[in-house]
Amino acid sequence: MQIITINEAKMNLSKLIAQAAKGAEVVISKSGKPVAKLVSVVTQPKKRTPGLLKGKIWIAPDFTDEDQTMNQLFYGEE
Repeated sequence: MQIITINEAKMNLSKLIAQAAKGAEVVISKSGKPVAKLVSVVTQPKKRTPGLLKGKIWIAPDFTDEDQTMNQLFYGEE
């Protein structure tokens, strides 16, 4: 944990934010007393709900069928 003054924080804010983003804790002090802590934000991933889009997405029945034109473009003439 790094302890710095408010003036140091003002001059080096970008660097301090980069350090916090990497997991470091930076304590900002005023008159020798800690007044704030700069830490990274931990975001929670959104919960995925199975079947949420059921009935809202349509996939053509021949979606996975081979396309001869595409095969010729990728693999050449047969």
